[in-house]
Amino acid sequence: MLTQTAPTASDQPADDRLVGVTIPAIGPDGPLDGVALVTIHRPDVLNALSFDLLDALANAFAVLDADPACRAIVLTGSGERAFAAGADIRELARQTPVTLLVENRFAAWERIAATRKPVIAAVRGFALGGGCELAMSCDLIVAGEDARFGQPEINLGVMPGAGGTQRLTRAIGRARAMDLILTGRTITAREAETMGLVSRVVPADRTLDEALALGAAVAAQAPVAVLAAKEAVRLAEELPLGDGLRHERRAFFALFATEDQTEGMAAFVEKRRPEWKGR
Repeated sequence: MLTQTAPTASDQPADDRLVGVTIPAIGPDGPLDGVALVTIHRPDVLNALSFDLLDALANAFAVLDADPACRAIVLTGSGERAFAAGADIRELARQTPVTLLVENRFAAWERIAATRKPVIAAVRGFALGGGCELAMSCDLIVAGEDARFGQPEINLGVMPGAGGTQRLTRAIGRARAMDLILTGRTITAREAETMGLVSRVVPADRTLDEALALGAAVAAQAPVAVLAAKEAVRLAEELPLGDGLRHERRAFFALFATEDQTEGMAAFVEKRRPEWKGR
């Protein structure tokens, strides 16, 4: 599953205090059209991921996914010490195979991963266990130089259970994933960049600003094309090459039925900026 390192706390209800949403997000120069900022609010326990927090996060993403005013989402943790240092271990330690199966609290992970809008993780400090799995559920990771990644569940006598064995292997390869998962060691942002786990490494104090700028760049693109491109790239991890190529070709052809395709190509010929309609 999730897991790790954070000391964890008492139970908290699932409410807006666990996850904050700002839309439009505010950048250094003002509001960023089309960009939403989602912030995990449990700094007292290094943003440990309780089940209620994950439900609140999945709910927030679902609302933004349905909001046409949102075209890109930036996810970050409150404070400077952690994006999310892992699961709420006290909560997790009380679980049994029956409670995990019957209560189905892990379903929130599938809801988070199913978000259609592009999601950018802005990571400072610890992203361990469930925190690393949450970052990998995003489409892009902007890491501050102080970021630390890892899947240390093995140190607790368990293993990753929210995508760590699958997404990490796809991101960095079998050999490196085995190394991190079986030893439980953590890696720096620069190591993560070299391995292909993160998209960009930036100065720590610029992490959120750079992630918001990236979100603004994505939000400025043709909305329908962005959704189609994200889906195609995600499917590349799941489909055989031939099936993936066929999906890509069909999606490419389908975009020629959109007003944005007509506008984009006309704007290119006329040497002007396109005005996207999102249809």
